[in-house]
Amino acid sequence: MKEFKIAVIAGDGIGVEVMEEALHVLNVLQDYEKDLVLHMEKLPWGSDYYLENGSMMPDDGLDILKKFDAILFGAIGDARVPDDVTIWELIMPIRKQFQQYVNFRPVKSLEGIKSPLSNVDNIDFVIFRENAEGEYSNSGGRMFDSQSSELAIQNTIMTRKGIERITKAASDYAVKNGKKKVTSATKSNAVIHAMKLWDECVKQTVLIDFPELQLESVYIDALVAYLVQRPHTFEVVVASNLFGDILSDLGSAIVGGLGLSPSANINPEKKFPSMFEPVHGSAPDIAGKGIANPIAQVWSAALMLDHLGRKDLSTKIIKAIEEVLSEGKVKTADIGGNATTKQMGAVIVEKIKDQYINEKMETPLYGIKQ
Repeated sequence: MKEFKIAVIAGDGIGVEVMEEALHVLNVLQDYEKDLVLHMEKLPWGSDYYLENGSMMPDDGLDILKKFDAILFGAIGDARVPDDVTIWELIMPIRKQFQQYVNFRPVKSLEGIKSPLSNVDNIDFVIFRENAEGEYSNSGGRMFDSQSSELAIQNTIMTRKGIERITKAASDYAVKNGKKKVTSATKSNAVIHAMKLWDECVKQTVLIDFPELQLESVYIDALVAYLVQRPHTFEVVVASNLFGDILSDLGSAIVGGLGLSPSANINPEKKFPSMFEPVHGSAPDIAGKGIANPIAQVWSAALMLDHLGRKDLSTKIIKAIEEVLSEGKVKTADIGGNATTKQMGAVIVEKIKDQYINEKMETPLYGIKQ
């Protein structure tokens, strides 16, 4: 029996609400799976913590997190705290210090959810976003505050090591999952230093280490158009930090919205814990109303289980989500219904329980099928 320590950071706004449904799902799985032991510890970090303590997490927060096998994260963002504070004092230190250089985001059509794109219904690709350097690097500064000569410098940092390892992760995934093509997002015609290095490293990595894969390089402005016009033609997309962030939100939109979209911040070597969170934010406009869609958070928990070696349980969760959406009886407001967060979470749990009941009925007893 393997036991896992899970740090739970619900954060702000609807993060607190959707996290409860994800924990409900994980607890139900533990009820049925006696060899699954999750020690889940809630850490009250976020904007409320900042307002009380002057920081988004304790000074030794990263040392605390190192002791866990994974981090399940909700959302952050609060009008009382500047956005750059919430981001750079909580999520960014975790991603960067724990070398979570792979941000993995699946984009998939779900039966029962109509895409705003009228011409496609078979979208199924993943985005590998470089997550530890690139455009989101704390390098630069400002001078001459409030003067006519005021200037700001924001440096993009790209390294051969960083580009090669995200490309390798994307290509490994492609090969293991029977994909044929990797698409690289670039803008090397205009960003002539950083993105030219990106192109060179991506090309060398794929062509030398993964000759069985086809590589296409597409300028980011064209790529966002193609994701709308022909999203079904993509399989695995690898992108820099900023490009991957934008493409991920677009991908979420074309398959039904942010409420359905999970993500994983992965340290593939497992030297540090990885972090799993929904793509959506804290949604302060609906926080406290109990109407947020918990599917992205629940799906993120499924990605966590997969990372921890329990793909079987991850598959159960995703199957339950697909069954609920396919039936279409329970939907939250963002996907055309009026169900509450708790109602959506409860029906997912019931679908998981049904799977176990059906498995038990199909198990032969003394050679006689029940």
